[in-house]
Amino acid sequence: MGIWNLYFIAKLYLFHGGRLQPQWLLNLLLALVLVVRIRNPWLSALRHAAAVAAAAALMYRESDLPPFARVVSQFSNLQAFTPVYLLELAQRVVTREMLLTALAVLVIFWIVNRRVRVTTLVLVALVAVPFWQMLAAPQSTPGTRAVAAAPGTAIAGTGTSGEVTASGPDTRLAAFRNQEARREVGFPRLAATPDTQYDVIVLHICSLSWDDLDVSRARDNPLFKRFDFLFTNFSSAASYSGPAAIRVLRAACGQQPHEDLYEPAAPGCHLFQALAQAGFSTRMLLNHDGHFDNFLKEVQEEIGVDNVAPPPNTGLPVAMRSFDNSPVVGDFDVLQRWFHSREQAGGGPLALYYNTVTLHDGNRLTDTSLSSLESYPLRLSRLLGDIDKVIEMVAQSGRRAVIVFVPEHGAALRGDADQIAGMREIPTPRIINVPVGVKLVGLPVPQQDTVTIDAPTSYLGLSQLLSNLMANNPFAPQAPPLAQYVNDLPQTQMVGENEATVTMREGKGYVVRTPDGVWIEGKP
Repeated sequence: MGIWNLYFIAKLYLFHGGRLQPQWLLNLLLALVLVVRIRNPWLSALRHAAAVAAAAALMYRESDLPPFARVVSQFSNLQAFTPVYLLELAQRVVTREMLLTALAVLVIFWIVNRRVRVTTLVLVALVAVPFWQMLAAPQSTPGTRAVAAAPGTAIAGTGTSGEVTASGPDTRLAAFRNQEARREVGFPRLAATPDTQYDVIVLHICSLSWDDLDVSRARDNPLFKRFDFLFTNFSSAASYSGPAAIRVLRAACGQQPHEDLYEPAAPGCHLFQALAQAGFSTRMLLNHDGHFDNFLKEVQEEIGVDNVAPPPNTGLPVAMRSFDNSPVVGDFDVLQRWFHSREQAGGGPLALYYNTVTLHDGNRLTDTSLSSLESYPLRLSRLLGDIDKVIEMVAQSGRRAVIVFVPEHGAALRGDADQIAGMREIPTPRIINVPVGVKLVGLPVPQQDTVTIDAPTSYLGLSQLLSNLMANNPFAPQAPPLAQYVNDLPQTQMVGENEATVTMREGKGYVVRTPDGVWIEGKP
């Protein structure tokens, strides 16, 4: 096989390191085709050309890269990535260790190939390794075991209606779907008395999970201690910005399947439409231009209120450049200018949707040469500090506000055995378990301790909390203790979804439904 031996040696190395799951039979067939000698130079060249295409497609299929159909569907977006960001992504796939190992293998191969029939050793390995695998794990391949039915395994229901119990991942997922389709939160009308009215400010944060906080050593940031309510087991369900925006804007209903997000929502699902009907005027604000992947258009279609558009960020200093080189403005600068104009305009209660991409993968700070992964802790510190300054600004103004801090999804800083850092094709619990906090600014008697919600929750629970705050105004005299507002919040099991993959909690771990419909155990 000559130089083709290096292809199979590389696969064996990547398999040993957990970066590849070879299709052993197809690899053996490819090797046998390459072993056969063809004396005609034209036929030999044709075979090698076909083998290169087949080998590349096979290795891609065996890798932890996204499905090729996903790459094709996102090609127009990929074209917008800057060369610097593409290079950073390439360095995450091909590490320095891998390059040094490849160089060492080339030298060893050049020496050994002159004395030993390497082809024979490679063919033996392609037969022996999968055979050894079967002996070591006769029922499964480690990390990719098909999940069988698990009788009696429970799936969390609502805080008021108990649990749904079913066996087998498909059955439990179907039960989850049926349950979520019937759930909806209603909103009472806000009291018309100006002395108790307040604004609702929803801060939708791109790329932040509890795991990202741990990686950045920021779980103890003072901002989280300022929240009056903190959700520690909150599921964002989505791992990409577009679906995440739709989910938070449809927060008044139960969790929809991913494919249903692009169909019209049922009446009553749109959170900001419900807030508008309750007496809030609707506003929108971004710290970016919103053009990537038609994000702004998607939000305008889903916010549920006509003619809502963000003001331009012209005149504000550029804090960083996005992965597509578009400008990103500092969060406090954007929110401060909006809030000052809000104060000057006066008027009744407002509901603001604010989206920030400060933490998005690929962003580059203007004052440093750090990569986006290296600068993430710094960008995170600035973001959390800016939100803390916003809370203080609202408090100093004397206005009342309910500030909701809710991330879209995590940044996947750690990566895992199936996807590199920054990739979110598989919505694992590390990516969709996000920190959600609610701060009530302007309480007559400030809350001393944070009310922590540890039960599994999602957007429906957050909507119910907002509804409870409207039904029994916390800014009114004689308001009940804040802990009463979270009694019997609807619970939601952590189910992650994107276009091709579903993840679901299973005991202390999770299971993944692959694009071909097979359930496997998730890898840490």
